[in-house]
Amino acid sequence: FTLNFTLTNLQYTADLDAPSSRKFISTAKVINHFIDPLFKRSSISSAYTGCKVMRFRSGRDRDDTGVDAVCSYKNNVSLARFDREKVYHELSTMTNGVTKLGHYSLEKNSLYVNG
Repeated sequence: FTLNFTLTNLQYTADLDAPSSRKFISTAKVINHFIDPLFKRSSISSAYTGCKVMRFRSGRDRDDTGVDAVCSYKNNVSLARFDREKVYHELSTMTNGVTKLGHYSLEKNSLYVNG
């Protein structure tokens, strides 16, 4: 499933365009460090296998950076079906109403799960 959101306190720079750049790699690692624990506390925790940041994009504001990630989970009998609305609401709650991800600030209406 896809996960998209916008960080309002990470200035977008050209080196975030290159997946092999040091800035891309280190920023993706930090973001995963904040995302993983959320999913591990969610309703899909037993099936969750990880997220990978696929790209960063310039946000509406010059200082904003959009994040596009692909997350995966194992097909698990105990997980009846992936409920993106439920996962969205869980993530929303765990990010203080889509405002905070670790030391990053989130654009309030920017969170999309499988969107």
